[in-house]
Amino acid sequence: MKKIKTHVEEWFSDIPESESKQAIQEEIIQNLEEKVFDLVRSGKSEEDAINKTIVEFGDISDIKQELGVKDGKPASSRKQFGLHLGFSLWGSGLIIALFLFINVYYTPDVIWFVYPTFAVAWWPLVMFYKWLGWK
Repeated sequence: MKKIKTHVEEWFSDIPESESKQAIQEEIIQNLEEKVFDLVRSGKSEEDAINKTIVEFGDISDIKQELGVKDGKPASSRKQFGLHLGFSLWGSGLIIALFLFINVYYTPDVIWFVYPTFAVAWWPLVMFYKWLGWK
């Protein structure tokens, strides 16, 4: 079953070493070996059983995504949330500017835009904490 182990190691070669990676690798190898034994017992040759098992296993992109790898590269959650933070800051600024304009244009003698501003300010605040890595 060296071929299966080699194949699984190739699949996981772009994932940084971790305990979860090792555990998932071992589980996949065990499951694939069991499937090969079942196919050999049903009359297939060992080589055919190994090839069929590998082909039927399919794509491991979901497993890689679970381990934090995206498109062959480790996912940078800080960079991702930095983008979300920037978007939320710009979006909040535009919404607050709209409220300010409506307030000044339609009811200049009553200052009410401050109240929705507090509500809108939660969006970038949440993204800031996500960017810091707090949960």
